[in-house]
Amino acid sequence: MSRPGSGKKPGGNSLKVRVKTGKGRTPSQKIWLERQLNDPYVHEARKLGYRSRAAFKLIEIDDKYKFLKPGGRIVDLGAAPGGWCQVAVKRVKAEEGKGKVIAIDMHGMDPISAVTIFKKDFLEDDAPQLLIDALGGEKADCVLSDMAAHATGHRQTDHINIMNLAETGYEFAREVLKPGGTYLAKVLRGGTESDLLKLMKKDFASVRHVKPMASRDDSAELFVLAMGFRG
Repeated sequence: MSRPGSGKKPGGNSLKVRVKTGKGRTPSQKIWLERQLNDPYVHEARKLGYRSRAAFKLIEIDDKYKFLKPGGRIVDLGAAPGGWCQVAVKRVKAEEGKGKVIAIDMHGMDPISAVTIFKKDFLEDDAPQLLIDALGGEKADCVLSDMAAHATGHRQTDHINIMNLAETGYEFAREVLKPGGTYLAKVLRGGTESDLLKLMKKDFASVRHVKPMASRDDSAELFVLAMGFRG
């Protein structure tokens, strides 16, 4: 497993903001808020106009593996709030008309310049062809998935749920990717992530786990990166 990133977090010194447990705020809410306030990636995302800190995860992975190329056709599954789309637009130069970025999310999301957005479940039967049509009749160079199921608090259940999303995203990617294409998806450590790697190695030239520096150290989050789709 690789750990792409500069090794240095943005923002310099820790802010060390402390949050009191106020009226109506649970201890877990206090911990979450305190973590957000002290997270340099959250502050950097706001500074640069990214919709989420997750944008830096994609930036770090692509900086190392370079699969978001000018002119590329990108599909972002479960794209809301849109941080990954914002990165993809810049990297494929979609605003200059050189590439295309298609976002699909069953909940929809606010517009982003140079991104075509579909409020739709990607598991619907007509979704693959709909996205191919939106790409001008061509298949995608890259399918992205930063999807995560709602956390239950039960580690193994959360692991199974997110792995199911990664696997269904993989099946979708097999339908819409062109030969040589890339699939990047979020997974969680928990015991079955290696099974997905074995499955994907049948269809891709290289498959690996990566954990960008922007992923929190205490998080079980990983990303599976599959490159060189055999078609």
